[in-house]
Amino acid sequence: MELFNQTSLTEFLIMGLSENPLLQIPLVIMFSLLYIMTLLGNLVIVAIICFDKLLQTPMYYFLSNLSFLDIGFTSVTIPKMLSVCSTGNNSISFSACILQFYLCFSFLSTEFFLLSVMALDRYVAICNPLRYTVIMSKRVVALLAVASWVLGFLNIIPHTMFISNSFFCGSNKIKHFFCDFTALLKLSCTDPYYINIATFCLGAVSGLGPFMLTITSYVLIVSNILKLPSARGRQKLFSTCSSHLTTVVLFYGTELGLYMRPTSGLSLEKDKFFAVLFTVVIPVLNPIVYSLRNQDVKRAVTKIRLKIWYRDTMLH
Repeated sequence: MELFNQTSLTEFLIMGLSENPLLQIPLVIMFSLLYIMTLLGNLVIVAIICFDKLLQTPMYYFLSNLSFLDIGFTSVTIPKMLSVCSTGNNSISFSACILQFYLCFSFLSTEFFLLSVMALDRYVAICNPLRYTVIMSKRVVALLAVASWVLGFLNIIPHTMFISNSFFCGSNKIKHFFCDFTALLKLSCTDPYYINIATFCLGAVSGLGPFMLTITSYVLIVSNILKLPSARGRQKLFSTCSSHLTTVVLFYGTELGLYMRPTSGLSLEKDKFFAVLFTVVIPVLNPIVYSLRNQDVKRAVTKIRLKIWYRDTMLH
């Protein structure tokens, strides 16, 4: 069997979601619409937070970072997939594939850390409200956000080095719509033992650690909420956390189920479905979840709409 390494292999072929030519145009239309919705939805969330002073709090500062992550994450994967479907040119250079892998999973890893930081913020706000402004000062909030980005991008360097220095067997066809970790591992001739270790570490370091911090935060939050004598107070606090908790369940449920299972049980067809969920569906849903289930965001949107209506009325 012919072996390729990073010096002899110059390109990969991304096979996309489907090799059926009749599905290419519908896929382009559908994913173009979803990509546009992702960009517009997340940019609207960022704009609302920037223009409404009442939303310039730690919680919404972290939310704006989450929106930038979703924009970056989808922009790394979806445009290339659309290009493959629309032009039929499915080649990607070795270095571009490694770069896509690194950026994609760096954004993914950063989102894990950021979601745990957001859970920590909710814990301080609910369990220690009197000291919230002292603990979550502007400096601390900025450091937590920067740390999430830095750790997320540093965390993926070992896995990128592992992939870029792997040997690849025979075929250079990636049976996926982007340079996914498990899809690249399928082409690798590296000892399966090290592949299993690398896959597990990718999920454990970037996923399981932040996940446990998030779960611990919410266990403490729920226990404190249940101690409140007022049913209305409990409902209000649960409502405050519901948007973030919904995002956590969707994101962690997809990611840990996808990357924390043995490589022997990998099915790339099933992986494509789950990958579509976390690369396209969840980034589209996040702005909807935070706008429809968040009274502060609803109020800000109403306020902006009234300002626009008043301005238009005065002009006419």
